[in-house]
Amino acid sequence: MPAASAPSRSHEPLTIVGAGPAGLAAAIVAVQSGRPVVVHERRETVGARFHGDFQGLENWTTEGSVLDELGALGVRDDFARVPFHEFVVFDPDGREHAVRSADPIFHIVSRGPGPDTLDRALEAQARAAGVELRFGSAVQAPPPGSLLATGPGAGHGDTIAVGFVFATDMPDGTFAAFHDDLAPFGYSYLITCRGRGTVASTIFGRFDRREQALARTVAFFERAAGLRMRDARRMAGVGSCLARPRLQTGEVLHAGESAGLQDALFGFGIRNAIVSGALAARALCEGRPAAYARAWNERLAGRLASSRVNRLLFARAGHLGYRWFARHLSGAPDGRAWLRRFYAPSPWKSLAAPLATRLMPRATAVRLVAPSAAPTLEQAL
Repeated sequence: MPAASAPSRSHEPLTIVGAGPAGLAAAIVAVQSGRPVVVHERRETVGARFHGDFQGLENWTTEGSVLDELGALGVRDDFARVPFHEFVVFDPDGREHAVRSADPIFHIVSRGPGPDTLDRALEAQARAAGVELRFGSAVQAPPPGSLLATGPGAGHGDTIAVGFVFATDMPDGTFAAFHDDLAPFGYSYLITCRGRGTVASTIFGRFDRREQALARTVAFFERAAGLRMRDARRMAGVGSCLARPRLQTGEVLHAGESAGLQDALFGFGIRNAIVSGALAARALCEGRPAAYARAWNERLAGRLASSRVNRLLFARAGHLGYRWFARHLSGAPDGRAWLRRFYAPSPWKSLAAPLATRLMPRATAVRLVAPSAAPTLEQAL
């Protein structure tokens, strides 16, 4: 027999907790279906977790464009972005590997409460659609039939990025470096775009090394990429990459990092957040919350399982694995197509994903504090 639908709440406002990409995308999609929406955000503004830092909206996990995917869900691509068709990877020996693609490999966006950020653009879309936004509003017990999109569970995460945002006269470019002295079990990155930049060490499992890792990351990119910073400000971010997926608690659905849907290999999460928020909103507006799990299984589950197995292999193989990854990625005629195959779901990865999650190096979870209350790294972690 088909599963029973939830009681119809089509005339009641849909409660969404969290005004990040997942929550705002859900709100936009729900209003388009004719459902009134109230979004509660405990902070005083959108993007309060971030510092104006650059992040990547990945464009490789499906053959089609990520912008087309978002548009098909009902989220316009009217946010500021810069497509990148190439980037540079440094292996543990400091060798430079260029990665190129005819189509954008990713789009660089800015995150935070400032102007021209992804967060502000999604907020503007939501307001224009008629979404009611309530800032400084904490919801302790979401009502049945609502959506939780609050980022890392209870303000905690299992991955950190520590670094600087800065002004620069460097040309636009994106760089990644793989070395456990620069980023234990993770990677360091440098993004420069239109006179601004972000440099950071993304760490999985050895948070106690963060100060050394950041200092070595900055020194490395100064030598290898000509890093030049002005007006540098410290930044720190927390991710939830290794949590088990949790799509539903009782009659409340979860989306984005609250659902554990961040890429476990390199931490990309914006695309999964927006897609999961939109899918959850559709299911709730149709009065069929169980449809969310089915849609997630069809569109996201396989990629997430693959990223978890890739993360374990990446961490366990160490520098030997980093060299293999950099060499094969740069040697591919199309780097975007190679990454898509690397992330492609497979039966053996789906079976191995739970084991990979258990075997990953762990560290004590860290608590995220809004940057307005945490101008220094030590206060943010």
